[in-house]
Amino acid sequence: MTPAINLLKKLKIKFNIHQYKHDPNQTNYGQEAVDKLDPSLNVTASQIFKTLIVNLNGNNKTLAVCVLPVNEHLDLKKVAQRLKCKKIDLADANLAQKVTGYLVGGISPLGQKQQLFTLIDSSANQHKTMFISGGRRGLEIEIAPQDLADILQAQLTDITIKHN
Repeated sequence: MTPAINLLKKLKIKFNIHQYKHDPNQTNYGQEAVDKLDPSLNVTASQIFKTLIVNLNGNNKTLAVCVLPVNEHLDLKKVAQRLKCKKIDLADANLAQKVTGYLVGGISPLGQKQQLFTLIDSSANQHKTMFISGGRRGLEIEIAPQDLADILQAQLTDITIKHN
């Protein structure tokens, strides 16, 4: 079990676990989840969410979490506005791993070493359930978006780049 799963069990939150065999040569972890999750689930890329760690104003000590669909890109300007700061950057992978306790490609928004302020893209509300990393590559947690937001005291807001 991972810290994310242990947290959900402790809080008695309804969730499902989905596993697939992670290919160690794969670095596009989100697309791998899209490709390898059981086809009978009828999961689309817009329902599988990645977890990105960002730093605020270039300060590696002030971090936040952004949860967005794997087929979308983070809009750094929108995130800066939501977090009321001048500049947002993606955190260095090693820093993200150190702060969360998870490896890149398996960073879960749940059960991190310290809970950081979290933004979840509002598109999550379009789905009855969403899929997030369970804390390990090849392990996905299916959870209701509102349950995830409640646990993390997260803000559901638009944080992705809109395509015309």
